[in-house]
Amino acid sequence: MYKDITYAVEDPVAVITMNRPDRLNAFTTRMLAEIRHALAAAEQDAAVVGIVLTGAGRGFCAGMDMGSLDNLSTGSAQTEDLSTLDASPGDPELGPNFQVTFSYLLSIRKPLIAAVNGACAGLGFVFAMLADLRIVERQAKFATSFSQRGLIAEHGVSWVLPRLIGAGKALDLLWSARKFNGEEAERLGLAERLVDAGESVETAKEYIAELAASASPTSLKVMKAQVYRHLNMPLGDAMTETNEWMATSLKREDFKEGVRSFIERRPPAFKRLSL
Repeated sequence: MYKDITYAVEDPVAVITMNRPDRLNAFTTRMLAEIRHALAAAEQDAAVVGIVLTGAGRGFCAGMDMGSLDNLSTGSAQTEDLSTLDASPGDPELGPNFQVTFSYLLSIRKPLIAAVNGACAGLGFVFAMLADLRIVERQAKFATSFSQRGLIAEHGVSWVLPRLIGAGKALDLLWSARKFNGEEAERLGLAERLVDAGESVETAKEYIAELAASASPTSLKVMKAQVYRHLNMPLGDAMTETNEWMATSLKREDFKEGVRSFIERRPPAFKRLSL
């Protein structure tokens, strides 16, 4: 089914690999649809606790394919039938803020980790920023690119980037479009883990395996929703919603299992999440 990505599940991890290495995995319309479809599949699969997004070869994703951009700018783009890839990943209960273009990535019901293994620019940079965590290889190269293409800060990066690193640093990266490596990404606060070349995917898989062994998948889902929803809420409203959701969590079997496993001094056996 997929042409521009590969999709593999190895319990408890789904790995989505952008697979156009000769183009540094630059996005096509098809690739974007395939990623969306694969994320929906991962959400629905009880074997999957977390999802890794990475790139084949020496790039993560260099942004939109320049050929596609040229076709868009000249009006010569041809529409490909992608109806077989129609999918609606993400939690609609989080509201319309999380269903605008690529903001759906923030509402995926499972942890989404970007394993940044190389060039990460333009829309590829946006996708990395909209992941929940970024595990970055030292030699990875980042650039926002937009100002040098006559574009603006696109698809939510003006919302997420200042929240990650502050307004001044965000504007520096957006205005200058300068290149920076994985080590600077960590210093800026854009990398939750910094690893050596070739280690990002395995590190991400190990992290998800640790979560699967110790954490409730439902708790992971709710915590993710809390963090992103509450970024837009006054403190009192966030506290009120948290109290309501906590009351619900106290009634779940996962809470009972968490207490039992603690008392019995054994690993918890939480129910996996599927839709």
